[in-house]
Amino acid sequence: MPHTFPIRVYYEDTDAAGIVYHANYLRFAERARTEALRMSGFDQSELMRDQGIGFVARRCVCEFLKPARLDDCLTIETRLEDISRVSITMRQIIRRDDDTLVTLEVKLAAVGANMKPARLPKLLCTALSKVFAAD
Repeated sequence: MPHTFPIRVYYEDTDAAGIVYHANYLRFAERARTEALRMSGFDQSELMRDQGIGFVARRCVCEFLKPARLDDCLTIETRLEDISRVSITMRQIIRRDDDTLVTLEVKLAAVGANMKPARLPKLLCTALSKVFAAD
């Protein structure tokens, strides 16, 4: 089951023609991933503070299919594709109603405060797996 996150397109998200600027889809997807993580019982500031773990984007593949426009109500669906000892891969779909606008596959690497690869806490892996268990 995907985690879903609603978002509305504001003026600041668009270009002069009222179309969402391409880089803003990455911001929308980041917010949805952050909320999925929060739903699992963790947030990024606590992970860094308490366990010295952060995330960096390792790879992102985006396919832009249709534009979103000013005032559109979008839904971002996030699915857990893979979780390993040091990374998480998620597939995200940004939709307007039944129309798929953008698809993303994002691989996040876990790093320590020194920005070197770090092992994901087992508790986090278990919690994320539960959030996406019905998938």
